[in-house]
Amino acid sequence: MAGAAPTQMTVDELAARAGVTVRTLRFYSTKGLLPPPELGPRRVGRYGAEHLGRLELIEELQRQGLTLAAIERYLSQLPEDVGSLDLAIHRALVASWTPEAAEEATRDQLARRAGRPLSEADVDRLAAMGAVHRTEDPELFKIDPGLLPLGVRVLDVPIPLETLVAARAVVRLHSQATAHDLHRLFRDTVWRPYRESEPSDAELERMKTLTDQIQPMVIQALVTAFQRSLAEELAARPE
Repeated sequence: MAGAAPTQMTVDELAARAGVTVRTLRFYSTKGLLPPPELGPRRVGRYGAEHLGRLELIEELQRQGLTLAAIERYLSQLPEDVGSLDLAIHRALVASWTPEAAEEATRDQLARRAGRPLSEADVDRLAAMGAVHRTEDPELFKIDPGLLPLGVRVLDVPIPLETLVAARAVVRLHSQATAHDLHRLFRDTVWRPYRESEPSDAELERMKTLTDQIQPMVIQALVTAFQRSLAEELAARPE
């Protein structure tokens, strides 16, 4: 697929595609969050699409405020044979459960992040998926770093523009409804009874900390459940 990551990338190319510095990439590697690269001629490290997908997922989890230890636990629960497309889906679904954090990018910067030249039709499709937002300046865009990698991968898939718009609306609608129901469930069955027990200020702070630690587990459970449900739906309706 034209939008897929190159088969082999240098450390500089990988950092540019992911929108991070080489220093950040090396830091993740030393922490064991990224697998080592393959060694090419002259023992130069070469990175592939799975490295890019994992790096982008790490960045998304970092954006949520997860600690490196929490990110390591998240990644350790992924299947050993997880592919770059699965990683892109994970990142997109994780991003859909968090507040939007758009980043500004020029047309050239957007093309570098996408790893390919982008026509106006490409930008329209990315905008329909919510990965890119146009501004009053035709050369300046706001990008959703969580959705952009997956959006680029499906640019060349023959899906009508109106279908992309409708699919985005469905995901947002059900994501918001699920988040609302989960919040209400936690509030009514956990948080409210706890407050009524008149805990001390120290206990309240401890409870808030524990609540923050639960978030990544809930998000991963939702992502996993969605992927499983989608696979079951596709298997049941092959036509």
